Amino acid sequence: MDALLALSDQLATAVQQAGRALFAVHGRPGAGSTGIHWRPGLIVTASHTVQAEDDLTVIGPDGRSAPATVIGRDAAVDLAVLKAAVADMAVAEVGDSDAVRVGHMVLAVGAGPRASWGIVSAIGGTSSRRSEGDAFSLDLTLYPGFSGGPLVDLRGSVVGLNTSGASRHRQLAIPAKTVGRAVDAAARHGRIPQAYLGVGTQPVRVRREGEPTRTAVIVIDLQPGSPAAAGLLVGDIILSVEGTSIADPLDLRAVLRPERIGQRVRVSVIRAGRVLDVDLTIGERTGGAP
Repeated sequence: MDALLALSDQLATAVQQAGRALFAVHGRPGAGSTGIHWRPGLIVTASHTVQAEDDLTVIGPDGRSAPATVIGRDAAVDLAVLKAAVADMAVAEVGDSDAVRVGHMVLAVGAGPRASWGIVSAIGGTSSRRSEGDAFSLDLTLYPGFSGGPLVDLRGSVVGLNTSGASRHRQLAIPAKTVGRAVDAAARHGRIPQAYLGVGTQPVRVRREGEPTRTAVIVIDLQPGSPAAAGLLVGDIILSVEGTSIADPLDLRAVLRPERIGQRVRVSVIRAGRVLDVDLTIGERTGGAP
Protein backbone atom coordinates (compact mmCIF):
# COMPACT_ATOMS: atom_id res chain seq x y z
CA MET A 1 0.00 0.00 0.00
CA ASP A 2 2.82 2.41 0.87
CA ALA A 3 4.36 1.84 -2.57
CA LEU A 4 1.05 2.60 -4.28
CA LEU A 5 0.56 5.77 -2.25
CA ALA A 6 4.10 6.88 -3.13
CA LEU A 7 3.42 6.25 -6.84
CA SER A 8 0.13 8.15 -6.61
CA ASP A 9 1.89 11.13 -5.02
CA GLN A 10 4.60 10.97 -7.68
CA LEU A 11 2.03 11.09 -10.47
CA ALA A 12 0.22 14.02 -8.87
CA THR A 13 3.51 15.91 -8.47
CA ALA A 14 4.40 15.28 -12.12
CA VAL A 15 1.02 16.70 -13.24
CA GLN A 16 1.45 19.73 -10.99
CA GLN A 17 4.94 20.41 -12.34
CA ALA A 18 3.87 20.11 -15.98
CA GLY A 19 0.73 22.19 -15.36
CA ARG A 20 2.75 25.29 -14.52
CA ALA A 21 3.77 25.66 -18.18
CA LEU A 22 0.43 24.85 -19.85
CA PHE A 23 -1.88 27.19 -21.72
CA ALA A 24 -5.40 26.76 -22.99
CA VAL A 25 -5.29 27.59 -26.70
CA HIS A 26 -8.34 29.00 -28.47
CA GLY A 27 -7.60 28.68 -32.17
CA ARG A 28 -10.80 27.20 -33.61
CA PRO A 29 -14.53 27.40 -33.03
CA GLY A 30 -15.83 25.25 -30.21
CA ALA A 31 -13.36 23.09 -28.30
CA GLY A 32 -9.99 24.55 -27.42
CA SER A 33 -6.71 22.71 -27.08
CA THR A 34 -3.62 22.73 -24.89
CA GLY A 35 -0.30 24.43 -25.52
CA ILE A 36 3.12 24.02 -23.88
CA HIS A 37 5.21 27.09 -23.00
CA TRP A 38 8.36 25.62 -24.56
CA ARG A 39 10.63 28.62 -24.20
CA PRO A 40 9.99 32.23 -23.18
CA GLY A 41 7.25 33.63 -25.41
CA LEU A 42 6.94 30.52 -27.61
CA ILE A 43 4.09 28.01 -27.18
CA VAL A 44 3.75 24.73 -29.07
CA THR A 45 0.46 22.99 -29.77
CA ALA A 46 -1.16 20.59 -32.27
CA SER A 47 -1.49 22.17 -35.71
CA HIS A 48 -4.94 20.71 -36.42
CA THR A 49 -6.39 22.62 -33.46
CA VAL A 50 -5.24 26.01 -34.80
CA GLN A 51 -7.22 27.04 -37.88
CA ALA A 52 -6.04 30.64 -38.23
CA GLU A 53 -2.56 32.15 -38.31
CA ASP A 54 -3.44 35.03 -35.98
CA ASP A 55 -6.36 36.27 -33.87
CA LEU A 56 -5.63 33.47 -31.41
CA THR A 57 -5.91 33.60 -27.64
CA VAL A 58 -3.93 31.67 -25.03
CA ILE A 59 -4.87 31.50 -21.35
CA GLY A 60 -2.24 30.66 -18.75
CA PRO A 61 -2.61 28.62 -15.55
CA ASP A 62 -3.11 31.84 -13.58
CA GLY A 63 -6.09 32.84 -15.78
CA ARG A 64 -4.28 35.58 -17.69
CA SER A 65 -4.97 35.70 -21.42
CA ALA A 66 -2.81 36.98 -24.26
CA PRO A 67 -3.11 37.22 -28.04
CA ALA A 68 -0.97 34.78 -30.05
CA THR A 69 0.24 34.35 -33.63
CA VAL A 70 1.41 31.24 -35.49
CA ILE A 71 5.05 31.70 -36.51
CA GLY A 72 5.66 28.15 -37.75
CA ARG A 73 3.60 25.14 -38.68
CA ASP A 74 4.33 21.55 -39.72
CA ALA A 75 1.03 19.94 -40.61
CA ALA A 76 2.76 16.67 -41.53
CA VAL A 77 3.53 15.92 -37.88
CA ASP A 78 0.67 18.10 -36.52
CA LEU A 79 2.78 20.78 -34.84
CA ALA A 80 2.37 24.56 -34.62
CA VAL A 81 4.56 27.14 -32.87
CA LEU A 82 2.84 30.23 -31.46
CA LYS A 83 4.33 33.51 -30.30
CA ALA A 84 2.70 35.33 -27.37
CA ALA A 85 3.65 37.94 -24.76
CA VAL A 86 3.96 35.38 -21.94
CA ALA A 87 7.73 35.36 -21.44
CA ASP A 88 7.35 36.05 -17.70
CA MET A 89 5.50 32.76 -17.11
CA ALA A 90 7.00 29.34 -16.31
CA VAL A 91 8.42 27.30 -19.17
CA ALA A 92 8.33 23.52 -19.49
CA GLU A 93 11.02 21.28 -18.10
CA VAL A 94 11.93 19.27 -21.20
CA GLY A 95 13.21 15.73 -20.72
CA ASP A 96 15.18 13.31 -22.90
CA SER A 97 12.78 11.79 -25.42
CA ASP A 98 15.55 9.50 -26.72
CA ALA A 99 15.41 7.70 -23.35
CA VAL A 100 11.71 6.81 -23.71
CA ARG A 101 11.10 3.09 -24.14
CA VAL A 102 8.11 0.90 -24.84
CA GLY A 103 6.44 0.11 -21.52
CA HIS A 104 7.40 3.34 -19.77
CA MET A 105 4.61 4.83 -17.67
CA VAL A 106 3.60 8.31 -18.88
CA LEU A 107 0.96 10.97 -18.32
CA ALA A 108 -0.94 13.02 -20.89
CA VAL A 109 -1.71 16.41 -19.36
CA GLY A 110 -4.24 18.95 -20.59
CA ALA A 111 -4.84 22.56 -19.56
CA GLY A 112 -6.65 22.83 -16.27
CA PRO A 113 -4.73 20.75 -15.45
CA ARG A 114 -6.33 17.44 -16.38
CA ALA A 115 -4.49 14.16 -16.74
CA SER A 116 -4.62 10.66 -18.20
CA TRP A 117 -2.25 7.85 -17.23
CA GLY A 118 -0.93 4.96 -19.31
CA ILE A 119 2.14 3.59 -21.06
CA VAL A 120 4.11 3.99 -24.26
CA SER A 121 2.81 1.06 -26.31
CA ALA A 122 5.04 1.41 -29.39
CA ILE A 123 7.64 3.66 -30.95
CA GLY A 124 7.45 4.37 -34.67
CA GLY A 125 5.79 1.87 -37.00
CA THR A 126 5.76 -1.88 -36.86
CA SER A 127 9.40 -2.30 -37.81
CA SER A 128 11.93 -3.25 -35.14
CA ARG A 129 14.34 -0.47 -36.08
CA ARG A 130 13.83 2.85 -34.30
CA SER A 131 14.49 6.02 -36.25
CA GLU A 132 15.10 9.53 -35.01
CA GLY A 133 11.80 11.40 -34.87
CA ASP A 134 9.63 8.28 -34.49
CA ALA A 135 6.27 9.06 -32.89
CA PHE A 136 5.26 7.44 -29.59
CA SER A 137 2.07 5.37 -29.69
CA LEU A 138 0.22 5.68 -26.39
CA ASP A 139 -2.00 3.34 -24.43
CA LEU A 140 -3.98 6.06 -22.68
CA THR A 141 -6.92 8.37 -23.39
CA LEU A 142 -6.48 11.78 -24.98
CA TYR A 143 -9.65 13.54 -23.87
CA PRO A 144 -11.10 16.50 -25.84
CA GLY A 145 -8.75 19.45 -25.48
CA PHE A 146 -5.68 17.29 -24.70
CA SER A 147 -4.17 17.65 -28.19
CA GLY A 148 -1.12 19.91 -28.04
CA GLY A 149 -0.49 19.10 -24.39
CA PRO A 150 2.58 17.40 -22.97
CA LEU A 151 3.45 13.75 -22.61
CA VAL A 152 5.10 13.68 -19.19
CA ASP A 153 7.35 11.09 -17.54
CA LEU A 154 7.18 10.25 -13.84
CA ARG A 155 9.75 12.97 -13.07
CA GLY A 156 7.36 15.58 -14.46
CA SER A 157 9.57 16.26 -17.51
CA VAL A 158 8.00 16.79 -20.93
CA VAL A 159 9.08 14.02 -23.32
CA GLY A 160 6.55 14.64 -26.09
CA LEU A 161 3.59 16.60 -27.44
CA ASN A 162 0.30 14.69 -27.63
CA THR A 163 -1.92 14.70 -30.68
CA SER A 164 -5.03 12.89 -31.80
CA GLY A 165 -4.86 14.56 -35.21
CA ALA A 166 -1.83 12.81 -36.76
CA SER A 167 -3.49 9.38 -37.00
CA ARG A 168 -7.08 8.15 -37.17
CA HIS A 169 -6.31 4.94 -35.35
CA ARG A 170 -3.61 5.76 -32.77
CA GLN A 171 -3.07 8.15 -29.88
CA LEU A 172 0.34 9.66 -30.59
CA ALA A 173 2.97 11.95 -29.14
CA ILE A 174 5.64 13.85 -31.07
CA PRO A 175 9.01 13.34 -29.33
CA ALA A 176 10.33 16.36 -27.44
CA LYS A 177 13.52 16.31 -29.52
CA THR A 178 11.48 16.76 -32.71
CA VAL A 179 9.44 19.54 -31.11
CA GLY A 180 12.61 21.30 -29.98
CA ARG A 181 14.04 21.31 -33.50
CA ALA A 182 10.79 22.76 -34.85
CA VAL A 183 10.84 25.53 -32.23
CA ASP A 184 14.47 26.32 -33.09
CA ALA A 185 13.61 26.54 -36.81
CA ALA A 186 10.54 28.72 -36.22
CA ALA A 187 12.52 31.10 -33.97
CA ARG A 188 15.40 31.31 -36.47
CA HIS A 189 13.57 31.41 -39.82
CA GLY A 190 10.03 32.45 -38.94
CA ARG A 191 8.79 29.15 -40.37
CA ILE A 192 9.37 25.38 -40.07
CA PRO A 193 10.98 23.98 -43.23
CA GLN A 194 9.18 20.77 -44.24
CA ALA A 195 10.77 18.06 -46.33
CA TYR A 196 8.54 16.26 -48.81
CA LEU A 197 8.43 13.80 -51.68
CA GLY A 198 4.94 14.58 -53.00
CA VAL A 199 3.55 11.08 -52.62
CA GLY A 200 0.32 9.71 -51.19
CA THR A 201 0.55 6.27 -49.56
CA GLN A 202 -1.40 3.76 -47.55
CA PRO A 203 -0.31 0.62 -45.62
CA VAL A 204 -0.19 -2.72 -47.41
CA ARG A 205 0.80 -6.26 -46.38
CA VAL A 206 3.76 -7.69 -48.30
CA ARG A 207 4.97 -11.27 -48.48
CA ARG A 208 8.23 -12.07 -50.27
CA GLU A 209 9.54 -15.56 -50.86
CA GLY A 210 11.60 -16.81 -47.91
CA GLU A 211 10.64 -13.88 -45.68
CA PRO A 212 7.83 -13.33 -43.16
CA THR A 213 4.88 -11.13 -44.05
CA ARG A 214 5.50 -7.48 -43.24
CA THR A 215 3.77 -4.13 -43.63
CA ALA A 216 4.97 -1.51 -46.11
CA VAL A 217 3.27 1.39 -47.92
CA ILE A 218 1.91 1.46 -51.47
CA VAL A 219 2.00 4.59 -53.62
CA ILE A 220 -1.56 5.65 -54.43
CA ASP A 221 -0.92 9.21 -55.64
CA LEU A 222 1.94 11.31 -57.05
CA GLN A 223 1.96 15.09 -57.24
CA PRO A 224 2.91 16.22 -60.76
CA GLY A 225 6.40 17.72 -60.83
CA SER A 226 7.20 16.52 -57.31
CA PRO A 227 10.45 14.78 -56.25
CA ALA A 228 8.60 11.45 -56.06
CA ALA A 229 7.25 11.82 -59.61
CA ALA A 230 10.84 11.81 -60.87
CA GLY A 231 11.33 8.16 -59.96
CA LEU A 232 8.30 6.49 -58.36
CA LEU A 233 5.18 5.08 -60.01
CA VAL A 234 1.66 4.63 -58.67
CA GLY A 235 1.54 1.04 -57.42
CA ASP A 236 5.15 0.97 -56.19
CA ILE A 237 5.47 -0.52 -52.70
CA ILE A 238 7.96 1.42 -50.59
CA LEU A 239 10.00 -0.86 -48.31
CA SER A 240 12.66 1.52 -46.97
CA VAL A 241 14.25 4.95 -47.29
CA GLU A 242 18.01 5.13 -46.74
CA GLY A 243 17.85 1.75 -45.04
CA THR A 244 15.06 2.69 -42.62
CA SER A 245 12.09 0.33 -42.93
CA ILE A 246 8.78 1.96 -43.86
CA ALA A 247 5.76 0.17 -42.40
CA ASP A 248 3.31 3.05 -42.09
CA PRO A 249 2.78 6.51 -43.69
CA LEU A 250 3.96 7.98 -40.37
CA ASP A 251 7.29 6.17 -40.83
CA LEU A 252 7.66 7.90 -44.19
CA ARG A 253 6.99 11.28 -42.62
CA ALA A 254 9.51 10.57 -39.85
CA VAL A 255 12.40 10.04 -42.30
CA LEU A 256 11.57 13.26 -44.19
CA ARG A 257 13.37 15.53 -41.76
CA PRO A 258 14.08 19.22 -42.57
CA GLU A 259 17.84 18.67 -42.59
CA ARG A 260 17.39 16.27 -45.52
CA ILE A 261 15.93 18.92 -47.83
CA GLY A 262 18.02 18.91 -51.00
CA GLN A 263 19.63 15.54 -50.23
CA ARG A 264 19.55 12.45 -52.45
CA VAL A 265 18.02 9.41 -50.74
CA ARG A 266 17.77 5.80 -51.85
CA VAL A 267 14.24 4.39 -51.79
CA SER A 268 13.81 0.61 -51.96
CA VAL A 269 10.57 -0.41 -53.68
CA ILE A 270 8.77 -3.43 -55.09
CA ARG A 271 7.71 -2.77 -58.68
CA ALA A 272 6.02 -5.44 -60.78
CA GLY A 273 7.23 -8.09 -58.34
CA ARG A 274 10.88 -7.01 -58.41
CA VAL A 275 12.82 -5.15 -55.70
CA LEU A 276 14.74 -2.14 -56.99
CA ASP A 277 16.31 1.06 -55.66
CA VAL A 278 15.23 4.52 -56.77
CA ASP A 279 17.26 7.65 -55.99
CA LEU A 280 15.20 10.76 -55.21
CA THR A 281 16.04 14.31 -54.09
CA ILE A 282 13.97 15.47 -51.12
CA GLY A 283 12.24 18.81 -51.71
CA GLU A 284 10.71 21.43 -49.42
CA ARG A 285 6.97 21.06 -48.94
CA THR A 286 4.57 23.99 -49.09
CA GLY A 287 1.45 21.87 -48.62
CA GLY A 288 -0.18 18.61 -49.66
CA ALA A 289 1.16 15.06 -49.41
CA PRO A 290 4.39 14.01 -47.62
